[in-house]
Amino acid sequence: MLTRRIIPCLDVIANRVTKGVKFKNNVDRGDPVELAAKYYADGCDELVVYDITASHERRKTDLKMVAAVARAIRIPFAVGGGVSSVADMEAILLAGAEKVSVNSLAVARPEVISEGARAFGSQCVVLGMDPVRTDDLEKCPSGYEITVRGFRGRTGMDAVEWARRAEALGAGEIVVNAVDADGTREGFELRITRLVADAVGIPVVASGGAGCPAHLRDAFVEGHADAAIVAGMLHSGDWTIPQIKEELAASGIPVRRNPL
Repeated sequence: MLTRRIIPCLDVIANRVTKGVKFKNNVDRGDPVELAAKYYADGCDELVVYDITASHERRKTDLKMVAAVARAIRIPFAVGGGVSSVADMEAILLAGAEKVSVNSLAVARPEVISEGARAFGSQCVVLGMDPVRTDDLEKCPSGYEITVRGFRGRTGMDAVEWARRAEALGAGEIVVNAVDADGTREGFELRITRLVADAVGIPVVASGGAGCPAHLRDAFVEGHADAAIVAGMLHSGDWTIPQIKEELAASGIPVRRNPL
């Protein structure tokens, strides 16, 4: 088994890290640059920063924040939110990010994935998806429907079919943020994570629901994920990166354990 990645997620509103449950009741968790530096020092493998209201507010990503995070860490990080064109992707990469996450934009204009892959390489293009459970199996055979704009809009698109299409268009990685589990800290939505991971040949990142190291182990073993995103369990102080990695290593999951 390849080394599994632990990726802290910084959801940012008005230059503050926030965390809610299923995109609601958000609580302030601190300064994004300070938290990025802390998790980097603790030995996380990558980071992801989402400007989570940018698309809904129809504005660009906060590039000053991206540049500040880039100066504070020396590991890869992805940025999402407020991306409406390849030019926006380029601006984020020039500000210091290694990857750009597209979500609502990719649903509205799927060709942006292939445009970004041609311009910067597939390794720079991450598809973020927010699937939610649905009973409409005729429309969504996997049982999961893609939502957009922070779960504000349903699309009628099947999550697994969308993952396959995104890979064909050139996405280099897929983040599966299951809306039903987001922020609950009760465990990842393993079924949709596994369905997507088994359907594509690119890395899949489990997101939404991590509350303890056992949840990450389940994502890797049962969900077939290559990486796992953590947020609330870190922001709350209940767990640290070294503690998570120690627990995972003890359960047989290969992780990079040397702190930076």
